[in-house]
Amino acid sequence: MKEDMLEVLMYLFDNYIVDGLNNFEPSQDEIAKELAGAGFQSEEISKAFVWLEDLLEISQQADQANVVQSNLSIRIYTAQENEKLGSAGQQLLDRLVNLGVLNQFSREMVVDRVMALESMDVDIDHVRWVSLMVLSNQPGFDEIAEWTEVIVTEGSVPVIH
Repeated sequence: MKEDMLEVLMYLFDNYIVDGLNNFEPSQDEIAKELAGAGFQSEEISKAFVWLEDLLEISQQADQANVVQSNLSIRIYTAQENEKLGSAGQQLLDRLVNLGVLNQFSREMVVDRVMALESMDVDIDHVRWVSLMVLSNQPGFDEIAEWTEVIVTEGSVPVIH
């Protein structure tokens, strides 16, 4: 059996967000049955749904807040954030902010969602996945999804022809 909540989230992202199943909008119960059929434990499925609901709530708060952001701010990570993100995760987030893929608020959303992962064994790939999940909840993601995925997962900026 698959054990990790992050694996459930990655499965959902691959099968429902990236593939853009616009014509098919299954209920949470239908998705839970599919996840159980794929070998995920019900406890991990429930945790993943809570994690996604929290992400949606944070995204909605960001839309309502309409916060003015400064490009001159510097992010200082707490000891717990340092430990969980590691230097590679922090560098990825800084690079995504510098490229304009994330703004300061969406970076905070990524940090919040990484910290909400139960596992202490968070690596750069986990930070990438969480970044993509946060970005997928941003307005206009459909137009930049492929470009964003390349930047986040491969670390390079694609050339636009």
